[in-house]
Amino acid sequence: MNSENVSICEKIVSSSYIRQGSQARRSHEQLIRVLLEQGKCPEEGWSESTIELFLNELAVMDSNNFLGNCGVGEREGRVASSLVARRHYRLIHGIGRSGDIAAVQPKAAGSSLLNKLTNSVVLDIIKVAGVRSVASCFVVPMATGMSLTLCFLALRHKRPRARYIIWPRIDQKSCFKAMITAGFEPVVVENVLEGDELRTDLEAVRRKIEELGADNILCVHSTTSCFAPRVPDRLEELAEMCAKHDIPHIVNNAYGVQSSKCMHLIEQGARVGRIDAFVQSLDKNFMVPVGGAIIAGFDQSFIQEISRMYPGRASATPSLDVLITLLTLGAGGYRKLLRERKEMYGHLAQELRKLAETHGERLLETQHNPISLAMSLDSLQRHSDRAVTQLGSMLFTRQVSGARVVPLGNEQVVSGFTFRGFMSHSEAYPRPYLNAASAIGITRDDVALCVKRLDKCLKSLRKEGCSEETAPPAGEDGCESSFSFPRPLLPSPDDSTSVKCRNTSAFPETSFTAADF
Repeated sequence: MNSENVSICEKIVSSSYIRQGSQARRSHEQLIRVLLEQGKCPEEGWSESTIELFLNELAVMDSNNFLGNCGVGEREGRVASSLVARRHYRLIHGIGRSGDIAAVQPKAAGSSLLNKLTNSVVLDIIKVAGVRSVASCFVVPMATGMSLTLCFLALRHKRPRARYIIWPRIDQKSCFKAMITAGFEPVVVENVLEGDELRTDLEAVRRKIEELGADNILCVHSTTSCFAPRVPDRLEELAEMCAKHDIPHIVNNAYGVQSSKCMHLIEQGARVGRIDAFVQSLDKNFMVPVGGAIIAGFDQSFIQEISRMYPGRASATPSLDVLITLLTLGAGGYRKLLRERKEMYGHLAQELRKLAETHGERLLETQHNPISLAMSLDSLQRHSDRAVTQLGSMLFTRQVSGARVVPLGNEQVVSGFTFRGFMSHSEAYPRPYLNAASAIGITRDDVALCVKRLDKCLKSLRKEGCSEETAPPAGEDGCESSFSFPRPLLPSPDDSTSVKCRNTSAFPETSFTAADF
């Protein structure tokens, strides 16, 4: 409210009350002023009222919210549902223009401010998380896989002769399909087994560079965050290799922002060698809905080139979601979540180790993986050929989400390429195992319930067993077909009824294996 309107209010209500209200409003406006001046995430989180005031101020600057606006174009920010309009805080125009996702829109000053501020705040948080020398970033309304594709397409103009991407194997479909979608040929480099860990085969990467020729290689596509027993790539060595041969280097940092170790690897890689861009997911690192990613790098001009590759305008929803979240948390709140996640990693490891020993298994030694853990399932494999796959189905139907059960010998075809031992990141990993991750937002209750239900499932499988006569045949793509249980699909967490395997046609239960993810 401007000073003129405040003066009028003082004629209606006691001036002392109005002055007090004005001072309260100015405290909100002071927070907004600091954000606009500094472009950094506030140390202390904002209240919802401050955030809503800020977003409403931005929204009234967009043409679709002008009083008396007369729109005669094909894109005027018209929204049929008031519920949809409120969901987006009436910021309807999106971000960017037809030729540049980072460009300012004449019709939407508020949405353009939102875009610029979000990118600035996110850049600050990337520095807070550990990559201090990052130069530029932008939020893109696509998940990690398509964002990687955008990076590869931007490199095409710089290296027109290149057709290959060297990729240390990581069994996750989207990052593989990102290279195929961009029109390049992935050169898969198998990992080497060191103890329980699968690590980057640097010598194999060197041989591929010599064999293919540096000019024919678009980039090296490495990975930080991954499922154990795969551990982050040797980023420093790869970065040095890329610098030596003048080969670009793109890093898949999908959920690595939450890990100081992953961020340190990127910072060090850029310091000693070459990293052109690193890509991270919004939902995995900032607890917002799926649909956005951050593309960041150390050369501002190259990051701008990538942003200009995006065709047309873009949805502002991922930018809005992450800005609201970071303003709510503040930099201090986000640091607190990072500390808690790291503490929970130790707790999860301790609980899984105790459970593993109880069942004659062991927690695999994967100290170089700071997020994901793996527990062997050797005795379960010996107990029953299909018990490993069955465990994954049992956990899912008992509301344990995110745990991945990886059997031996799984095979999967992705975009015409056959992966043997799929989801184990190796053609011949020596044992089956179960994955669990300590990701941002995990709680002690999550760990306790997971361990409790996993314990019950393991006991049930050993007690009851599944004969070959009652087991259904294998399903498509080598995935095991489902076993069904004489219990509700979503049982009570405290239900301790023993599980008996049988076939049923009335209520088929889906069996989930690692290949489904």
